[in-house]
Amino acid sequence: APMMPLGPFAQADYISLNIPFINKSPEEGGTKGIIGAELLSEMKDGACILNFARGELVDSAALKALFDGGHNGKYVTDFPEDLLWDHDQAIVIPHLGASTEEAEDAAAAMAAETIMRFLTTGEIVNSVNFPTTLLESRDTRTSVRIGIVNTNVAGSLAKILAVFGDKDLNILQQVNKSRGDIAYNVVDVELQDGVDWPRIQKDLTTIPEVISSRFILGETPLGGYGFAVNHPEKGYSV
Repeated sequence: APMMPLGPFAQADYISLNIPFINKSPEEGGTKGIIGAELLSEMKDGACILNFARGELVDSAALKALFDGGHNGKYVTDFPEDLLWDHDQAIVIPHLGASTEEAEDAAAAMAAETIMRFLTTGEIVNSVNFPTTLLESRDTRTSVRIGIVNTNVAGSLAKILAVFGDKDLNILQQVNKSRGDIAYNVVDVELQDGVDWPRIQKDLTTIPEVISSRFILGETPLGGYGFAVNHPEKGYSV
């Protein structure tokens, strides 16, 4: 009978895992334990598995059984491994990708830059619970930028924009983004004389669906405005 062609596991000297972890079995469309007994049974003797993706990709019990059965391979990983951490054929190294001095410096700088970006422009990036919100630049001498957080329900945006319309304020730019139950609006309004800005902020913030508002001031001082909240029990406060 003709010989079946060898699969990748039977040919490779080094097997590098570079796939995401999906917490379902391969039969269910996931990757949990995808390197299991069936694939391992084909692995070339003396081959080395490199796993720097996720520890759960490998069926540790099946791999230990393979090694204990006389296979001369190696397993190199940087994930804690209860079954294999002290096995002669496993090399378990510290998982320090985000804990080096350089990485910690870079992470701290990125966090500071992200916060400053939000405070000075209202833009949101790298947030776990707010939508990514990017805006075009504005002329800070002739505009006022207002950030508004509200519950993500129908009709909220119309009520917010109606406040500006009722006061005949010209909207230069408006962005609306949502993520789950939260919506975030940023509105650039033309700076005009004689506008009662504290009243504008109160009218915006006391809309029932609004959670908070923030005036992001430009070069023209408007007074002591900034963050305001619509507290469910205490009401409007700045």
